[in-house]
Amino acid sequence: MQTERMRAIYELTTTLSSTLSYKRVLESALNMSAAALNPDPEQLLNDPLVGAVMLFNGGKLRIGSARRFTTADMRATFDAAEGVLKKALDEGEPVFFKDIGYDLELGRVIALRNCTSGYCFPLRSGFNVYGVLLFAHPDPEYFTTERRNLLDIIGRQAVIAIQNARLYQDLVEEKERMVEIHEEARKKLARDLHDGPTQSVAAMAMRLNITRRMLVKDVKGATEEIVKLEELAHRTTKEIRHMLFTLRPLILESQGLAAAVQAMSDKMMETYTQKVTLNIDERVTTQLEMGKQGVIFYIIEEAVNNARKHAAAPVIAVSLRQMDAGIALLEIADNGLGFDVKSVTEAYDKRANSSLGMVNLRERAELVNGLFHLDSVPGKGTKVQVYIPLTEDAADRLHHPRAK
Repeated sequence: MQTERMRAIYELTTTLSSTLSYKRVLESALNMSAAALNPDPEQLLNDPLVGAVMLFNGGKLRIGSARRFTTADMRATFDAAEGVLKKALDEGEPVFFKDIGYDLELGRVIALRNCTSGYCFPLRSGFNVYGVLLFAHPDPEYFTTERRNLLDIIGRQAVIAIQNARLYQDLVEEKERMVEIHEEARKKLARDLHDGPTQSVAAMAMRLNITRRMLVKDVKGATEEIVKLEELAHRTTKEIRHMLFTLRPLILESQGLAAAVQAMSDKMMETYTQKVTLNIDERVTTQLEMGKQGVIFYIIEEAVNNARKHAAAPVIAVSLRQMDAGIALLEIADNGLGFDVKSVTEAYDKRANSSLGMVNLRERAELVNGLFHLDSVPGKGTKVQVYIPLTEDAADRLHHPRAK
């Protein structure tokens, strides 16, 4: 029996270490756990053991994979604010429990109602809290010391496998987001060229044609028109230079974020007479690697451009300051027209282009592991906020506030 259990654990560790498929990791953790607890295949087949892997998603525990859960159970979510789940996650230690029907959260699970004992293993590593591995059984004496020790071994292996699978999934998703962001950047450039320089060049061509005709009959009028054409050409040149600057601000690489944002502010005034005030704490920027500084610059540039185009705001205020230990707050606020956030979000769901800027901001915030918040009221301006973790510990506290 002991040999069979050791073989099952070996198969589990081999399987978990050989796959980066999130779903397969969760299913393997459950199936192999059941096999380790019941090495006899016939006994395993008839064993009423109930099991589930619950993972945090959107601030709630959700069922990632389960054994003997009903369809309704699979849709259940848990706050982990009470009972066994809270205790296991808060203490970071496995919890052996009985009278599961009286648990304030797990008592809602239909598959657990016939169970009289259970074991809950917290899936966490340091400050990273992933969820829990839960087993329950109708036999009150099922979870012997030996079986609990086995589940501890399996749980620790599952944490490593889940970490690897999540890191891989994060890389895949980040790659997809980068592709989408680059594609949207190309579309944005095409729109900006169409709405700005392209229209200006077309207008210059038309006015040149008119001027050529005026030279024959109205020399004075033609001279005035040439002056206007010169002004239009200068303005178009400034717009193109501004676009080139935002595409690749060399000053960002040579002098850092604060200097790049200052240059962007100056160009906003020079090109569009748009006032942008700055309050950049360089003690924050020195804690940011160059890649993150680049992403934050583009967040600022996108938000400022959105405000310039749509808010009709006299002033746009940009600030970056330290909020908490290891957490910085980026804020772009204007006193312009404002808008109804809900209606814009719904417009995006219907594929309206007007909200793509907001989506770009949210996706760029995710690239720096930040939390994005948008607040706007019609007639009262708009405020974009991004909470940016400066350390790994701060990122854990920002995204997993339950972690100690």
